[in-house]
Amino acid sequence: MKVIILAGGFGTRLSEYTGTIPKPMVPIGGRPVLWHIMRTYASYGYKDFVVALGYKADIIKDYFLNYHALNSNFTVNLGSGVVTPHQHDNIDWNVSLFDTGGQTMTGGRVKRLRDFIGNERCMLTYGDGLADIDLNALEAFHINHGKMVTISSVRPAARFGELELAGDRVASFQEKPQLQEGWINGGFFVFEPGFFDLIDDDATMLEREPMERAAAAGELMAYRHEGFWHCMDTKRDNDLLQSIWDKGAAPWATKWEKQNVF
Repeated sequence: MKVIILAGGFGTRLSEYTGTIPKPMVPIGGRPVLWHIMRTYASYGYKDFVVALGYKADIIKDYFLNYHALNSNFTVNLGSGVVTPHQHDNIDWNVSLFDTGGQTMTGGRVKRLRDFIGNERCMLTYGDGLADIDLNALEAFHINHGKMVTISSVRPAARFGELELAGDRVASFQEKPQLQEGWINGGFFVFEPGFFDLIDDDATMLEREPMERAAAAGELMAYRHEGFWHCMDTKRDNDLLQSIWDKGAAPWATKWEKQNVF
């Protein structure tokens, strides 16, 4: 099953980096956040990626064209031009890169991939969200309910401390707890090919008309993910994810990363 990754936005809230590189290429632990997302999918057996590009598409293309050189040790004989690799990470992903337009909205990027995806079930995610979500369980949930679209729902940690008041008395204080209510879009989707019909054109935002139409038709289901989830929207988010990685405690890290990176 193919996995679409939306990687074409401007990332304006992460302008400390995105003036020079696209948001999915902002590093955590020396690797782009896009790479971390793909490793999560690959660890569950989903290795056929379709990356929807836009802003600074050339940088992401260059990264994958030169992937082995950037992530391997090797010797170059400058006389013959022969390159002898010494080690690499044995990644066997299939990565298709499509320029879906500089100004195209999220729904429009998905729509532009329709012919390539074909009449198949597909997974979809954003190029900036990390989670320890069980993707096999997500797929099984989708198949079992038989509807058109599954969206992952998450309860992120609150940005500020939470006070529970009894009159003027503080009955409970929790420093940045996980939200108990208010499920939000976690960004890990599974959808049937009929979903493409709900997207109008390049100006369509995935999160608006298509999802609203699916919900109104009773075709949108939510898979509740209770574990770790964090979206890298700002430099503060990037710093937090980097600090988690530096401690060797990244919940999204796969077994391979724990053995070879930490």
